[in-house]
Amino acid sequence: MGRGGVKKDREAPSERRCVATGEILPKAALIRFVVGPDDLIVPDIAAKLPGRGIWVAARREALALAIRKRAFARGAKRQVTLPEGLEAMVEAGLVRRVTDMLSLARKAGLAVAGFEKVRGMIRTGEAVALLQASDGSERGKSKLRLPAEEGATINCLTAHEMGLSFGRDHVIHAALCAGDLATRVVEEAARLSGLRCTNGATGPGKDDGIA
Repeated sequence: MGRGGVKKDREAPSERRCVATGEILPKAALIRFVVGPDDLIVPDIAAKLPGRGIWVAARREALALAIRKRAFARGAKRQVTLPEGLEAMVEAGLVRRVTDMLSLARKAGLAVAGFEKVRGMIRTGEAVALLQASDGSERGKSKLRLPAEEGATINCLTAHEMGLSFGRDHVIHAALCAGDLATRVVEEAARLSGLRCTNGATGPGKDDGIA
């Protein structure tokens, strides 16, 4: 909105170009970087830091390509320094982002953990996202499924990482009911799965992403 409640003609663009691959993608499918002090590249996982944004597709191969081709310097239009272990830094930031949002969903009463609770939420039709630990038993995980063509399945977090969201040592199964937090968890999990090269947030008709 502009002054007097008049809507501005130009809205903020919802898409950006990846500096590595040239793809134009929704912001939710990209990772933003900015140039920090001493011309050091800083991952801006939440896309809120000031400065010119440099966007890279949320895929490990795209980030590796950006590093190899020195695309960050091209995007910044000046020489920059990359921190050691940038890929691991981005992955760790995305893990924190997903687990923090999942924790908020739990505190809001929108997320449950444990086989029986998850099964109950699926049976009542409340579950819009099913989370299963990447290192959990495949036999156990196969017993819980969302109905065909409904919801998203997330499997890019370890049992320990999921446990952080629920105040436990580990969690194998969790589920989310509808709400903005559920949507954001699924979006962030899709970005993390790209960095981990897993189908971490799958939905009907998609290999990874948002249902």
